[in-house]
Amino acid sequence: MAFLHDAPDTPEAQALYAADVADDGYIMDLSRLWAHHPPAHDGLFALLDDVVAAGELTLRQRGILVAACASTIGDSYCALAWGGRLASVADPDLAVAVLSGSHDGLSPAERAMAAWARAVARDANATTAGDVEELRAAGWTERQIFAITVFVALRAAFSTVNDALGAVPDPELRAGVPAPVRDAVTWGR
Repeated sequence: MAFLHDAPDTPEAQALYAADVADDGYIMDLSRLWAHHPPAHDGLFALLDDVVAAGELTLRQRGILVAACASTIGDSYCALAWGGRLASVADPDLAVAVLSGSHDGLSPAERAMAAWARAVARDANATTAGDVEELRAAGWTERQIFAITVFVALRAAFSTVNDALGAVPDPELRAGVPAPVRDAVTWGR
């Protein structure tokens, strides 16, 4: 469904597809794009895994970060995927709140993190030392602030590739998220 034709059928592409089928039961549209150069996908996700470990980021925190970032940049694919994940580890109302730009249901540390993710995604050049101080005041360490920032920037880069090349949220993805999350995502493709 994306703008590129099918990727060459290589062992690396087949491995990417097999991982999707094992994890999700189907081949994701975005994986068909990344199959054009699977090492880029693998390298990006290895780096994401590394910063997640460095920042000691939980699945809930990652869900908040991706939902805040994806909704800010208008990426429906990641908003649905991570809105659904966030709903599963928290609840659909919290996921909808984050996707809608609200801080309802978030702890002070999560509020600071979500606000930071939106600021980085919206205009990284507009962030200030005061914004970082809000993260510190909420209890985030310097290492965690760095990890959160790298995580958001890499997720934005991933979304940019997917969106620029026309990846469309899969019907299986849409069907698998709670209705309130699906209804909240009114942007993107």
